[in-house]
Amino acid sequence: MTAVSTETGTSHADRMDRMYRTQRHFYDLTRKYYLFGRDTLINELNVPAGGSVLEVGCGTGRNLALIGQRFPHARLFGFDISAEMLVSAEAKLGKPGQPRTILRVTDATDFQASEFGETGFDRIVVSYALSMIPDWEKAIGTAIAALNPGGSLHIADFGQQERLPRMFRRVLQTWLQQFHVTPRKTMESVLRLIASDVGGTVEFRPIGRGYAWLFIYRRPAKQGS
Repeated sequence: MTAVSTETGTSHADRMDRMYRTQRHFYDLTRKYYLFGRDTLINELNVPAGGSVLEVGCGTGRNLALIGQRFPHARLFGFDISAEMLVSAEAKLGKPGQPRTILRVTDATDFQASEFGETGFDRIVVSYALSMIPDWEKAIGTAIAALNPGGSLHIADFGQQERLPRMFRRVLQTWLQQFHVTPRKTMESVLRLIASDVGGTVEFRPIGRGYAWLFIYRRPAKQGS
């Protein structure tokens, strides 16, 4: 069962709806060939029994469906700024056998756990979304603020292809720009700066010679720990 609510109307939302109105029908089929690291992120979530998982920019619901299979005891939540994408997510997650998932249309830079009836989330997932969010640094801060004590933020996104041929990097990033995608080269430093300000730790791992980057931010279980 899936519950959907809507509450946004920004120019970024309009742009995403225009782009995904058609693409959502074949998004999962095509993205599996170049959005690497998503399944690794999911397998490493280690969701506690009865724990809550929120996906920021959940798109078609592909990741949430896999999280529900991998951690059947988890309580699932997701949102996207594109109402068009959530049409696909609702269809996917509303199928028989899928766990109940709360979905909303909202902005990654301006949400609170209370909008979902929660005081915070145990795990927050952001998969290949920060490279498409204009104010991505604010989105990271908003997600961290929505974590429960002891919770963790898990990010997968394009890296800088730092150990791949320069020509490959140039061609890839030029191609990505056609889809409003900009790999965030300062993501590690931004996460570490936030962690130094609010507490917590950051784990960073490049995969595919820097094709993609994986991050985990862990919020302290107690203030000051």
